[in-house]
Amino acid sequence: MKKFLELISEEMGKAFAEAGYQADLGKVTISNRPDLCEYQCNGAMAGAKQYHKAPIMIANDVAEKLEGNAVFSEVSAVAPGFLNLKVAEKFVKEYLQGMRADEKFGLEMPRKPQMIIVDYGGPNIAKPLHVGHLRSAIIGESIKRICRYAGHKVLGDIHLGDWGLQMGLIATELKKRHPELPYFDENWQGEYPQEAPFTISELEEIYPAASAKSKEDADYKAEAMEATFQLQSGVPGMRALWKHIMEVSVTDLKKNYAALNVEFDLWKGESDVQDIIPGMVEKMKKDGYAHESDGALVVDVKEETDTKEIPPCMILKSDGASLYNTTDLATIVDRMDKYRPDKLIYMTDKRQDLYFEQVFRCARKTGLVEPETQLIHIGFGTMNGKDGKPFKTREGGVMRLENLIREINEEMYRKITDNREMEEEEAKETSRIVSLSAVKYGDLSNQASKDYIFDIDRFTSFEGDTGPYILYTIVRIKSILKKYEEQTYGESGSGQTENVTKSNNDSLAERTSLREAASESEKALMLEIAKFNAMLEAAYEEVAPHKICAYIYDLANAFNHFYHETKILTEEDKEKQSGWIALLILTRDVLEVCIDLLGFSAPDRM
Repeated sequence: MKKFLELISEEMGKAFAEAGYQADLGKVTISNRPDLCEYQCNGAMAGAKQYHKAPIMIANDVAEKLEGNAVFSEVSAVAPGFLNLKVAEKFVKEYLQGMRADEKFGLEMPRKPQMIIVDYGGPNIAKPLHVGHLRSAIIGESIKRICRYAGHKVLGDIHLGDWGLQMGLIATELKKRHPELPYFDENWQGEYPQEAPFTISELEEIYPAASAKSKEDADYKAEAMEATFQLQSGVPGMRALWKHIMEVSVTDLKKNYAALNVEFDLWKGESDVQDIIPGMVEKMKKDGYAHESDGALVVDVKEETDTKEIPPCMILKSDGASLYNTTDLATIVDRMDKYRPDKLIYMTDKRQDLYFEQVFRCARKTGLVEPETQLIHIGFGTMNGKDGKPFKTREGGVMRLENLIREINEEMYRKITDNREMEEEEAKETSRIVSLSAVKYGDLSNQASKDYIFDIDRFTSFEGDTGPYILYTIVRIKSILKKYEEQTYGESGSGQTENVTKSNNDSLAERTSLREAASESEKALMLEIAKFNAMLEAAYEEVAPHKICAYIYDLANAFNHFYHETKILTEEDKEKQSGWIALLILTRDVLEVCIDLLGFSAPDRM
């Protein structure tokens, strides 16, 4: 289904051609003077020089050709040569009917779907998630969902940090505390215990204690490095202990990510590609890309067109140890071999822009990816407190993610129970749903690359550009639909009002029909809905979830304006009322698809 503006522009292009001008002058845009018109075309201005004619003369010629046109209800040529346009109500209604009948509201599916891998999450094993992990999880999850909705095959990979020095530190500290454990017995012959010798709470205490000791005690750090070497060399006791660390940590990670409604398809880490590294390095040497520099192995990635210094990409340190670069390059090799992705999208702090530039250039130069493979880094800004500095606890430390979520849940629970009566369990579940919208919308409504202020009071507000405001709008629509069904079809209704979808055979959606707009606010709402597929296409192509936020905020505002001007449930003209109900169902369906793409849902009441 073609985009709304595209259809209008085509019609305008025909008029330009019929008037003797180039059809491509007929591009239509949304009006920058909504008080005068809905859309505008500036093609006459652009064509004036080419046709040696006053713009207003060209505009009048085109306007004349559009008299009686079925797409436009009003076309006026305005000095010095603008074409002001209003779209016919019937054309808008027919376009929305097409959206309503289409599974994805008219969004065109790709002829050749891409295979996309989104690399987000990136937590280190044995460390609790903190607020620094929030943006990669929230933005990455939304990008994954947008790409899928746009018709592509997408895999989300957590990309765990599970192979570094922290493993050796944990093993060393554990050995100090419990030297009797079989993992440290070189002569152990039996099976290692099935149950881990620690809980997640103990593990999260062990690592920082070990890390602090290693900074003060050189011998301790040397022991940890030796333990890391043993793990990476395959010593059975170290491998068995590592498996326990992985199982306990991953179980906890899954619980915490689930609280954010974030799911990964792949739970791979640095350990999964260690066997790939030697062959990859050898090939880079053999092909003449990797060379020694101050004892380290590097690949030059500087290009003649560079205007700033781009350092070489280091593959191995002088002691032969691998780095993050090495692991990330080996991960690319693994992904290309197993999944043949057309596109790789990475989510990290924007301070890693240079790092990914080096890695991507190295991957291309050494032939790890196909020439047409897209490598994209989405560098996000910092989540700051009200003081404008990186978000901290009241004590000044880095806040654990689960503590932040709990604080927001508690604040939302307080607001919900202060303003309305609700059973405790329902209030808790509702506050969980609404607080998730507050966190996610608060983050995603900002352009990813920008820093933003994390303001709990503002984010949890039911007014303004917030997640709770969007949900309140959806809940309001659900309430109207439920009351309409009860008063029209009786108390039982169809039993499907709150979950009407296009797939229900006997649903309220199929018993109502859209009508031409009878008021300005109704038409404005319909025109907002009509922007959906163009917006979604832009959100996918630009990898920009904030475009969805901007769209649903405008859509929610348009609905609420219409709602406050229209007595929907008391309307005596049943045909007109049925048309409004059809419009409400479509509004709700579009809003619910959009919030699902952002990674949250709406309760049935608030």
